[in-house]
Amino acid sequence: MSDHARLRKMLDAPVTLPALPDGISITPLHQTRPVELHALLRAAYATGGGAVGDFDSWWWPLVEDEEFDPALLIVATSGEQPIGLVQCWTSSFVKDLVVAPNWRNRALGTYLLSAAFAEFRRRGAPHVDLKVETSNLAAQRFYHRHGMAPVDPT
Repeated sequence: MSDHARLRKMLDAPVTLPALPDGISITPLHQTRPVELHALLRAAYATGGGAVGDFDSWWWPLVEDEEFDPALLIVATSGEQPIGLVQCWTSSFVKDLVVAPNWRNRALGTYLLSAAFAEFRRRGAPHVDLKVETSNLAAQRFYHRHGMAPVDPT
């Protein structure tokens, strides 16, 4: 297993949501098909940066976890097709942030991460954390551009 860095964004200032890219909307979890969310995660992680097991080993532990809140699984769709998501725990932790390979470089990841920041600030959280593979330099640069900085894993 690769090493991870823990990054943190302080939520001591208002969060401005950027515009959603054209043709993309946010769809509540209950209006999505979980099997398609799983397929999105598999496609997004196919070249590295994370991993997801089979559907049952992903979905049931996710929704049965005490930190699961359906409002913290923010899904971006084009039509009815999920093309990006950010899934967070109630402890102000970003578990997964993915964008379908053919939808990357359109500021969708920025929107999803900002939406997570905004929701946690609305909930009164002082910060948001996540873990990123130390070998994933592109992801680290992305998170640093969005105000996330390394923290000690205490």
